[in-house]
Amino acid sequence: MTDDTLEKSRLTLLGLGAMGTALARAWLAAGHPLTVWNRTPGRAEPLAAQGAEVAATAAEAVAASDLVVLCLLNDASTGEVLAGADLVGRDLVNLTTGTPAQGRARARWAQERGARFLDGGIMAVPPMIGVPESGAYILYSGSRALFDTRHDMLAVPAGAVYVGEDPGFAALYDVALLSAMTGMFAGVSHAFALLRKEKDVSPKEFAPLLTGWLTAMAPYAYGVADHLESGDYTRGVVSNLAMMTEGNATLLRTAEEQGVSAELLTPFMDLMERRLADGYGDEGTTGVIDLLTRYRTTEPST
Repeated sequence: MTDDTLEKSRLTLLGLGAMGTALARAWLAAGHPLTVWNRTPGRAEPLAAQGAEVAATAAEAVAASDLVVLCLLNDASTGEVLAGADLVGRDLVNLTTGTPAQGRARARWAQERGARFLDGGIMAVPPMIGVPESGAYILYSGSRALFDTRHDMLAVPAGAVYVGEDPGFAALYDVALLSAMTGMFAGVSHAFALLRKEKDVSPKEFAPLLTGWLTAMAPYAYGVADHLESGDYTRGVVSNLAMMTEGNATLLRTAEEQGVSAELLTPFMDLMERRLADGYGDEGTTGVIDLLTRYRTTEPST
């Protein structure tokens, strides 16, 4: 152990799945004394060889450090693992994937037990952790004082981005970003499906065109944000809803010709047609968001 290690702050990590192990290795590589615990003890052995202290129980691991980080299976497992631990005076950072409501409830739960709390959403896969050039970052929400105090340690595995005092915001941002990614995956899947039966089309040769096109279209998000904040859904629109809805027929016809199901496209197209039928043909596609939120907030009829 070096003098630098002695000067680094200690922390505890509960949960050593693929992501938890990647986090642990990043903190150990940075010289932070680390106590770990995992329900399956064997997963801790490689980390012990790298200098981690292995606790026999979760309660013992919590007692070893003022900063406790969790990277467990789900919110229920978080409650189970911490049930017998003394959290008074601890800083609790929960990187377990959950929903906004679970983050808020867990923050209240932690406060009732005398702990400060941050919820987190990891925007990375394990190989990106501890690699600064990977672009990985972790969203945090909850106690600003905790975030500021522990920022340097939290920024070791990945960039640390604070998104608000509301403990549910990290999970909300996380799921919103993952939802956008899922939509992109759907579009990419449909694009490759259209080419699938063409023997003279190489997927590898098409991929650079596809990634370049998606990159060029990404600033669309800024336009949507401007529409939502200004309330003017026509501002800066080049291809309006009427034009795009008309063009959808060609997309659907091509899918039929190629023997490809359009089921990944039609839900969004149906919303576009509804918005057009409501008389908003001069807008872009931002109005679809209003259709979605109205659906979510409509009270059931009695």
